[in-house]
Amino acid sequence: MVLDTGAAHMGAPDAALAQEFVQFCVDAGVLRFGEFKTKAGRLSPYFFNAGLFDDGAKLGRLAQFYAKALIASGVEFDMIFGPAYKGIPLGAALAIELSRLGLNVPFAYNRKEAKDHGEGGSLVGAPLQGRVLIIDDVMSAGTAARESIALIRAAGATPHAVTIALDRQEKATEVAPDGTVRDVDHSAVQYVQRQLGLQVCAIATLADLLQYLSAHTGGELDAHRQRVQAYRLRYGVN
Repeated sequence: MVLDTGAAHMGAPDAALAQEFVQFCVDAGVLRFGEFKTKAGRLSPYFFNAGLFDDGAKLGRLAQFYAKALIASGVEFDMIFGPAYKGIPLGAALAIELSRLGLNVPFAYNRKEAKDHGEGGSLVGAPLQGRVLIIDDVMSAGTAARESIALIRAAGATPHAVTIALDRQEKATEVAPDGTVRDVDHSAVQYVQRQLGLQVCAIATLADLLQYLSAHTGGELDAHRQRVQAYRLRYGVN
């Protein structure tokens, strides 16, 4: 089954859908403001914790947002792959939602450690074939995407696109030969697009988050907006 809306290119997230998603994340406590240390060692003024989509209602609505964003993007794919661990429930929920919409697509995921009994191997679910959509929550360094791409290619399928909930739109980091960590001029999403050749569909971006904060002025939110804006000026990409 192919999800094909006839759109020619993937652009920015749907503006209204993105704002609705940011509001949902704030209401669900998934998107929080304060001071949080990222994997790259940066002090971020916001934190997106997809693990807090922790009941059926939240996970079901999240899947609706993924499905709507994919349909709006026009991306085509033949099946869904959910990388362990966060991608597994996300991929299952998306597959269920697409089926509800009349698009019954196969779904597969991987184990962190291969089994040596039963069916064996590290892959579970439908056989990997055709154009594969990888699903994740955010993309910090692109590591999960690269690992998924290797698994998909080894199975003889084509890694075609990635869908994520939030594009942080910030510079990725790399480790130099001497062990120091430095910022690079592209984000993880841009790396996956430009270097790995995959389409990326995000429900919302950091720009959408800033638009949300700008539209909800007053009190503490103004301070959050200023800190998020400063963070983007320091670490953001075009």
